[in-house]
Amino acid sequence: MVPTSKRPRQPVVAVTGAASGLGRELLARLVSAADFRRVVAIDEQRGDVGEATWRVLDVRDPLLANRISDIDVLVHLAGDYTVDSDPGERRAYNLRAAQTVLTACAAARVRRVVLVTSAMVYGAAPDNEVPLPEDSPVTAEPDTGVVGDFLEIESLVRRSLRSHPGLEVTVLRPAAVVGPGVDTVITRHFESPRLLTVKGCTPHWQFCHIDDLLSALELAARGAVTGVVAVGCDGWMEQEQVEEMSGIRRFELPAGLTFGTAQRLHRLGITPAPATDLHYVVYPWVVDCTALREAGWKPAWTNEAAFEQLLELRENRTTVVGRRLPVKEATLTAAGATVAVIGTAAIVRQVRKKRRQ
Repeated sequence: MVPTSKRPRQPVVAVTGAASGLGRELLARLVSAADFRRVVAIDEQRGDVGEATWRVLDVRDPLLANRISDIDVLVHLAGDYTVDSDPGERRAYNLRAAQTVLTACAAARVRRVVLVTSAMVYGAAPDNEVPLPEDSPVTAEPDTGVVGDFLEIESLVRRSLRSHPGLEVTVLRPAAVVGPGVDTVITRHFESPRLLTVKGCTPHWQFCHIDDLLSALELAARGAVTGVVAVGCDGWMEQEQVEEMSGIRRFELPAGLTFGTAQRLHRLGITPAPATDLHYVVYPWVVDCTALREAGWKPAWTNEAAFEQLLELRENRTTVVGRRLPVKEATLTAAGATVAVIGTAAIVRQVRKKRRQ
């Protein structure tokens, strides 16, 4: 008699940062999926998804390994990427969390770890290929902004893979994320009466709706994609489409004036975002989502639909030097350093005009 083969044991999956934000949304999806035997939620406080098994602890706690010994797959979404966070405190938290999770997973023999960084790590440049292949080199400049955090986290991943060859790590790199609750340098860029552009180059806009990022995370948790995986809507939008849909006109400046002014203003503490953040609103960084496409994934959102929702979620807010103000207090502005660059450029022109008179 030939013995019948047993079905593989369904894995146990854990999500860090599970009480709120992206972690909470993924947790709600996973508890209703049939692919996992059990879903464990890890956070400093208990959330509202009662179907999950909650383990309340700080992911930076060295004792994390003891609490995940029964986990097969861990999706790490505990992080601070708030635009207005103190850069030093934000980076310290993000790197300590990622380092602890990777070390604990290796020690506890967790089979697979999934992390989210950003397609920003490819860098935004006027001569970027459109779209960028997933295996394109990482050329973003290390800085004090969120992009610098992502670069450091990916460096931790590479070191972890060398130290723990048995650990499988999947890194998702989404395009500009949009959707309810999303607040980034990119979304704030569109809270302005004018859109900054650089002479001689027009950006190409690609978005990643949070719903599509969640479906990609599910695939990664199941092991359908591995390694470095780009996530985003199909194709891209031209600057003219963005301006037509938003009703916001462009404001064009020379690259030298734009980045030089932004760098000086950031150094003086006037703008919270480093000058390099401006690259991502004036230069292209579109990605080709080959791995997901080959796994049968297809985004549910188009760039146009995602951008339309981004515009709806603005709620008439206006951003000045990276901080939101009531509309009545706003002047000629754009998000983060863009605001100060435009404002300073206008002042410079006025001064030069007066000198010529």
